[in-house]
Amino acid sequence: MTRPVVLLTLIAFAVLFGFQLLISVVPLYADEAGGGSSGAGLATAVFMLSTVLTQIQMPRILRRFGYRPSLAAGLLFIGVPALFYAYTATLAPILTVTLVRGVGFGIVTVVFAALIVGLAPPGRRGEALGLLGLAITLPSIFGNALGLWLVERFGFELVFLLGGAAPLLGLVMIPGIRSAAASGGDEHGEAGFFTGLGRAPLRRIFILFAVVTMTGGVVITFLPLAVPGSGVFSAAGALLVFGVASTISRWWGGRFGDRRDPRLLLAPGLVICAAGVAGLPFGGALMLAGAVLFGTGFGLLQNASLILMMERVSKTEYGLGSTLWNAAFDAGTGVGAFSFGFVISAVGFYWSFFLCSALLVSALVLAVLDQLPTRG
Repeated sequence: MTRPVVLLTLIAFAVLFGFQLLISVVPLYADEAGGGSSGAGLATAVFMLSTVLTQIQMPRILRRFGYRPSLAAGLLFIGVPALFYAYTATLAPILTVTLVRGVGFGIVTVVFAALIVGLAPPGRRGEALGLLGLAITLPSIFGNALGLWLVERFGFELVFLLGGAAPLLGLVMIPGIRSAAASGGDEHGEAGFFTGLGRAPLRRIFILFAVVTMTGGVVITFLPLAVPGSGVFSAAGALLVFGVASTISRWWGGRFGDRRDPRLLLAPGLVICAAGVAGLPFGGALMLAGAVLFGTGFGLLQNASLILMMERVSKTEYGLGSTLWNAAFDAGTGVGAFSFGFVISAVGFYWSFFLCSALLVSALVLAVLDQLPTRG
């Protein structure tokens, strides 16, 4: 709990608070602006597209500019544009603002994971990632639900103001993150995104986690449309339960990963996620039970996959490991939101969520392959 670690986790909390406020609100705004379910999915997809395209460039950016300047730029890109949502009324400008915000999110997510590993002692990286995970997932406990509640009570403008201002608070904390790890980037790490993706141990985790986050993208984008309204048995209530479960399980997963093999969490996490997502579109108590299961599995897989990524790169390639993990997170989220916008239009919410459950079960093949001995 050094000062740089504390400040970094506070910045992460501020960024993710703003992100979670808007992640379900912007698709809803796009839907009401005339975009329909396809427009709602496109809003999430565009955000994640620009996020991933930025993340792919992050190993090179970090080598050139270092962590702190990159972090400051990311905060500006994700915070300032959100203030302009209130002045958009049709789908095209909404998507434009979302595209710019994705650039900032792509920068900060890579910096967070790479820098926290550099700041942590080697034997406690799982705990450090768990601490960062708490800062990142705590806003999901109340951020999604709070954003939807505020929209219902006060309208979209207040949510856009809060979502834009929160990341900008992190700018005042960056000067306090002073350490050897924060002063530079991956000065000696030469591998780029596609080179890293060519390594089989990294590629397996990338694909497995992308399948998980693809399902997550469907849930956060379309559950508010599938189960509208307010109260405990609404999408807002389910997203609140999901946030609590994922926060607790991600923290526990970090401690487990420091003490035992994090690969042991992959298969159970996938099974739990698959069972949970299948219950979400039914509403009522079954939806809340599904949210508990899906959140628990999601949190376990978040931490286990990130630890495994970082263990499989050298110290000078932490930026690469973070880039691959975050790209899997955001590419999966974007692909899920975009593709299932059309699937839902064709077959409805129930069959779409069942299809997500089947995809998670199919990813068990990757978990089994990752347990097998490798050559070379």
